[in-house]
Amino acid sequence: MELTAEARGLHDELVQWRHALHQEPEIGLELPRTQEKVLAVIDGLGLEITTGTDTTSVTAVLRGTGGVADDDGAATPSSAASPSTPGDRPVVLLRADMDALPVQERTGADFASRVDGAMHACGHDLHTSMLLGAATLLADNRHRLAGDVVFMFQPGEEGYDGASVMVREGVLDAAGRRADAAFGMHVFSSMAPHGQFVTRPGVMMSASDGLFVTVRGAGGHGSAPHAAKDPVTVAAEMVLALQTMVTRQFDMFDPVVVTVGRLAAGTKRNIIPDTAEFDATIRTFSDAHRERMQAVIPRLLEGIAHAHGLDVDVRYAAEYPLTVTDRRETEFAEAAIAELFDGRHARLPQPLSGSEDFSRVLAEVPGSFIGLSAVPAGADHATSAFNHSPFATFDDAVLSDGAALYAHLALAKTADLAAR
Repeated sequence: MELTAEARGLHDELVQWRHALHQEPEIGLELPRTQEKVLAVIDGLGLEITTGTDTTSVTAVLRGTGGVADDDGAATPSSAASPSTPGDRPVVLLRADMDALPVQERTGADFASRVDGAMHACGHDLHTSMLLGAATLLADNRHRLAGDVVFMFQPGEEGYDGASVMVREGVLDAAGRRADAAFGMHVFSSMAPHGQFVTRPGVMMSASDGLFVTVRGAGGHGSAPHAAKDPVTVAAEMVLALQTMVTRQFDMFDPVVVTVGRLAAGTKRNIIPDTAEFDATIRTFSDAHRERMQAVIPRLLEGIAHAHGLDVDVRYAAEYPLTVTDRRETEFAEAAIAELFDGRHARLPQPLSGSEDFSRVLAEVPGSFIGLSAVPAGADHATSAFNHSPFATFDDAVLSDGAALYAHLALAKTADLAAR
């Protein structure tokens, strides 16, 4: 394919961009150095560029000059072709997240993070580089582009809901009207063989919510617990009761996952503290169960506390919704993968229990989310360190594939929409 060959020709630049991002990771919604690197690459591509107000996002719009689709579905130049007027041509949005994680890198790579306590352990440096590659490819092929493309470079995916900020600031309408379709991509350092693309129509990833609990008792001496109100034992009972609640109140075929990741109490072994705290992550795969959890958990924890004569503060924080892909757009993406990378696609048999704020975009615009295995060639994907690990390793070899697919999706989708 001509496009994949062009993408392979960008390999050295893609690697250079990725390594520069990897060495200087930034966390959260404020990524000034990352934003600077993105702007430096897209400068001169003829894009309409805006940056975020409440975050260091970058939104760039490419106006295609292509004509209608030919018999092969590709946009062909038109004698009347000119940059599209906002609102009169198809719009496709392509997204990449840019933020890193608070992880101390232990890969030993020669381009490892130079920032103590921060690492691109989830592959967002690859996502950003691939989208920069797609912007370069599409700028060179704007004469074939039968519409407009919005490039969404997003901070704050890792728990900061950066997509929500960008949606509020107008990224979905950046081309002059609402995008017709949206596509995102995510690399994995484990789970699938090297270079394999994965998709799933419908529910692809779980919703994610947070649970924050403080048990309030009355402190005392460890030798006389009867004279105190021990919050530690009550908190421990709550942690176990949450697991029993899941198996006894929720259907196993519509899963619910509750994991307590933080438990804190006390200062010394013979002192009963006044309070005990724990935090949990909650993953659900249906809106019905997500809504029900918000009612069931406080009732359970309050009941346990009151049974022991203690008080409890329960904060249930709704975070990322379900990531639900559009069936038609997912099938479109699968056809695009097959056209460029025959034999390198598989459908996920079940949803992933991770969560994504690209769900915010997919809730507003029909689209799909595509996984790409960046497991190093020859490595065992079943035992490789998974995303978020300090040992997570991602292969640069997939960068050109991701860039080519992003670009092909934009060309093919705008042509498809223009031909209707």
